[in-house]
Amino acid sequence: MSSGLTTYQQKENRLDEKEYRWFVIYTKYKTEKYVVDKLKRKGINAYLPLLRYTKKWTRKIKHYEVPLINCYVFVHITKQEYVQVLETEYVSGFLKNRGNLNEVREEEIEMMRKIVGEKNDVIGEAITFEPGKPVEIISGNLTGLKGKLLEKQGKKEFLVELDSVGWQFRMVIEEGSLRTLGMKESHFT
Repeated sequence: MSSGLTTYQQKENRLDEKEYRWFVIYTKYKTEKYVVDKLKRKGINAYLPLLRYTKKWTRKIKHYEVPLINCYVFVHITKQEYVQVLETEYVSGFLKNRGNLNEVREEEIEMMRKIVGEKNDVIGEAITFEPGKPVEIISGNLTGLKGKLLEKQGKKEFLVELDSVGWQFRMVIEEGSLRTLGMKESHFT
């Protein structure tokens, strides 16, 4: 006998009792550094990729840091720390997809560390699906990074997709630092 109710899709938690995994939390705007500080005081591993800028005036030079992605902080947690993260001031919740927590791969965290360590002119934007050839960076700190080539306008604009985070990063890479990938080599096909 059918009750007429649709079956409820089981949600995947992806939190583990012992294994630490990376997740994304939403924060109130311009409170990312504060949230990271509070999480670290609780003993929770939190990462906030920061871009460093320098402003020069005639009598003054000011250095400042801004988040690579506004309102996002990355946490490396187990199931026991989940509630502690949610109880932190200015944390709105975890990034989810269809009710499931979005786990961020370690490679994507390392890629963000490389991006903020080498490039200061990176622009983050929401993912859009544009055609492009798969390429790999073959020199510099970003060696081995794979992505899609957007266009060539004297220089090459290199597009890096972070699929589980839902963001793209554009940066100008010299032509000699890129190589094209075949269909078998690319994970974007």
